Amino acid sequence: MRVGIIGLGLIGGSLGLDLTAKGYEVIGVSRNPETCSKALTKGVASTSGVDFSLLKGCDMVVIATPIEYILPTLKNLVPYLSPYTVVTDVGSVKESIVASAQEILSNFVGSHPMAGTANSGIDAVEKDLFKDAPCVITPNDNTSVRAIALVEKMWLSVGCKILTTTPTIHDQAVAWISHLPVIISANLIYSCLGEKDEKVRIFAEKIASSGFKDTSRVGGGNPELGLMMAKNNQKNVLNSLKEYQNKLDTIINNIESNNWSEIEQLLKTTQTKRNDFLIDN
Repeated sequence: MRVGIIGLGLIGGSLGLDLTAKGYEVIGVSRNPETCSKALTKGVASTSGVDFSLLKGCDMVVIATPIEYILPTLKNLVPYLSPYTVVTDVGSVKESIVASAQEILSNFVGSHPMAGTANSGIDAVEKDLFKDAPCVITPNDNTSVRAIALVEKMWLSVGCKILTTTPTIHDQAVAWISHLPVIISANLIYSCLGEKDEKVRIFAEKIASSGFKDTSRVGGGNPELGLMMAKNNQKNVLNSLKEYQNKLDTIINNIESNNWSEIEQLLKTTQTKRNDFLIDN
């Protein structure tokens, strides 16, 4: 299969690396010529350049750009595609993308691999990044069965576990387990920076260990990605934040009231139920 990838950062680049290793012919496109050169050196693509014309003849094209560039990229890409070329994306928001994308190209299929690190760019690519990771496919009533099958085949080939749901359910669920954690994690860091006693803040920086490292990781990631999550999934992010705030207020009230039994019950529940949200549970 001949696969084009537009956007050669962590996700697009890592996908190209794995597909190339599997024997796919990968055509990489980036706005940055230096990134294209690195893609060839790192084995991310067999051909790479800045021109969409390189993608003529591709069986599939993956748009691995930031969310807000997906639709503009698709519009610019269409003149270079055959009637049979399937296009998918890797964006973490689907409701605002899928319907509009299918108006531009009927062979569009929304997908979202749930994989990543705090790093970004072509230098952050990782082999086997998608191994055992969920990849959500979000078809609607207008999505071609052939196109879905081709997209699933590609993601399965790099080790993903395929899940299928609607764009609406995807965005509501992702707000809870991906977008909300980014905002909360960022606010943890921001709140620590707001410590008024400089001696306390400096000492906290010195002793921060695994607990802070784990809970602050996603808040210390790519700012552009976090911003686009909030902007493009605004309704669901706000709903999850407000519900989180309600539960946080309850926790504060229980601590102020010395209601330790409620705090204990909360911690017992979260200890038991955390595994329900882990991939390898």
